[in-house]
Amino acid sequence: MKLLAITTSEKPSLWIFGYGSLVWKPDFKYKRSKVGYIEGYSRRFWHGDNFHRGDKDVPGRVVTLVEDQDVSGLISKQPTTHLQPTFDLILSTTDKSCTACTWGVAYEVTDSQMEESLQYLNVREAVLGGYVTKMVEFTPREKYQGSLLALVYIATSDNPIYLGPATPTEIAAQITICRGNTGHNIEYLLRLAEFMRLYCPEVEDDHLFSIEAAALALVI
Repeated sequence: MKLLAITTSEKPSLWIFGYGSLVWKPDFKYKRSKVGYIEGYSRRFWHGDNFHRGDKDVPGRVVTLVEDQDVSGLISKQPTTHLQPTFDLILSTTDKSCTACTWGVAYEVTDSQMEESLQYLNVREAVLGGYVTKMVEFTPREKYQGSLLALVYIATSDNPIYLGPATPTEIAAQITICRGNTGHNIEYLLRLAEFMRLYCPEVEDDHLFSIEAAALALVI
């Protein structure tokens, strides 16, 4: 989705859904925010970062969204001799429910904030991060509030710095040694885990928390 098409629409406001660093560091002006979730996607530390949390020699790992079928499809793509490790990986990184769910924060930007916010995010997420945009259905956490459409940034597997799946231990080992222009990669991991515990304490995120536990075991 192109920036021009969004900023020239007749809608008075736009919702932007964040599920990674945007949940604690939006760094753009917005009218209000809501904690909530989107369905059909799993949050995974499968994207490389050679600017914010790593560099070209040692890229960090940051989150992206993976659609349901893309996660389950990993099993069928593996050789028979490697099925068991793949099953273990899927079980450790896939939500127990049939439909994946990713929690985060949606920010509403109004007319006066929309263009400035999108220009900033285009540099932060698209130019420097390699993400593309998509519209998704966001459901607020608060009861009796209807769902709404939100813009989200997603890194896909055809991106040159996409790293793909790995075990929690392997991902944690990479995160603990990486640093970029924004800070250490482990800060990114710990802040995301902290957000989930503070704002979504009842939500089980095995992928995130297993990586956090493995990383802390390496540095403590």
